[in-house]
Amino acid sequence: MNTQDNSKTWRSSVAMAAHVYTSLGLVAGFYAINAILLGDHRGAFLAMFVAVVIDATDGTLARAVDVKRYTPWINGRKLDDIVDYFNYTLVPVFYVWQQSWLPEPAWLWCAFPLLGSVFAFVHEGAKEEERGFFRGFPSYWNVVAFYLAIFVRPESSWMVLPILVFLGILCVVPVRFVYPNRPPCWKTFFLGGAIAWGTLLLAMLWRFPDVPPTWSLLSLAYPVAYVIASFYLDRLVPNVEQAATIATDSTDVWPDGCEPLGESSEG
Repeated sequence: MNTQDNSKTWRSSVAMAAHVYTSLGLVAGFYAINAILLGDHRGAFLAMFVAVVIDATDGTLARAVDVKRYTPWINGRKLDDIVDYFNYTLVPVFYVWQQSWLPEPAWLWCAFPLLGSVFAFVHEGAKEEERGFFRGFPSYWNVVAFYLAIFVRPESSWMVLPILVFLGILCVVPVRFVYPNRPPCWKTFFLGGAIAWGTLLLAMLWRFPDVPPTWSLLSLAYPVAYVIASFYLDRLVPNVEQAATIATDSTDVWPDGCEPLGESSEG
């Protein structure tokens, strides 16, 4: 075996390791399920947090080692979607179901987030990565579950069902939300805000369930700003269909400070 073959074997091994890193999200998610069954709420949310960290970093790693070139037999996008559905939908919805917040039949009401998310995941336009958007509510059910655990009390558990139904339907509505780690505009706000918010959530997890009320309320600032900014940019940045129409006139105009991002290589 010559030096070139050795180099290719090494690069393929490294690329394979990147896929294994992505798949570790399944291990984190399964640990979360185990923690839920044991009543270890903090452990469950910490495992979900670890899964988010893996998801937020695996794409950068995949691009760095060029997984598409060196492991062409593995569909990294499909792997990423499987792991994401498990961690962002199935695990947190299981948590919500276990808390007895939903009226009976509770398992049936879980169909709204489960089905809404799965059809969002398999939609051909689910991710406009070159434009920096998700189509529909991006299945942040782990975040929903965490805030429900913070704010819901026995007397207010009635609100859980309307939230699940509304967001489940929003998953398949053609409204775009910004890709948090690949925003088309205002990168300092989206990326810096996400890091600050994630740090605060980690501190809240450390104190969970005795989270100071001021921390909980303060932590809502970024999600609210994110939703408002997403709705604004959804109207401002042309979607794929609009861009195709604009391109026929050779004037694919992006707003100031916004630009196409190029295709992502998911791990």
